[in-house]
Amino acid sequence: MKNIFQHAVSEEIIQRINQLTPGTQRQWGKMSVDQMLAHCNVPYAYTFHPENFKKPGSFTKFILRTFVKKAVVSETPYKKNGRTAPEFIINGGRDFQKEKTKLIENIRKAQELGQQYFDGKENISFGKMTATEWNNMFYKHLDHHLSQFGV
Repeated sequence: MKNIFQHAVSEEIIQRINQLTPGTQRQWGKMSVDQMLAHCNVPYAYTFHPENFKKPGSFTKFILRTFVKKAVVSETPYKKNGRTAPEFIINGGRDFQKEKTKLIENIRKAQELGQQYFDGKENISFGKMTATEWNNMFYKHLDHHLSQFGV
């Protein structure tokens, strides 16, 4: 899997994002392009501002770490039309340019912080994760949704 913490990989993802327009149509799924950009910002919001979110309870944490984490942080690509966690569902229209700008800023911030920053960093849902797990989560999610919109 490509390493989102490498400058060239982050810039490649950003180039793909820059190919999107407000009229770009999805190839599968239900989200519009503005909703997809907002959706892709959610993992970064959870990462950079966990204090803004309610931590999962003990039972939910157990379920997330036991059954969901591997699917999210492994190198196995997501399947088309897979289930989305309720917290990641974006309803209603969003400001395309605002979400696009925010996503690019989030990608660059993560890349600049680098692997060392993320290695052992706590994830609100999955607990402490390795830099590789953080990379896989970020890169795989972005690649999946950019592919969904043909870029």
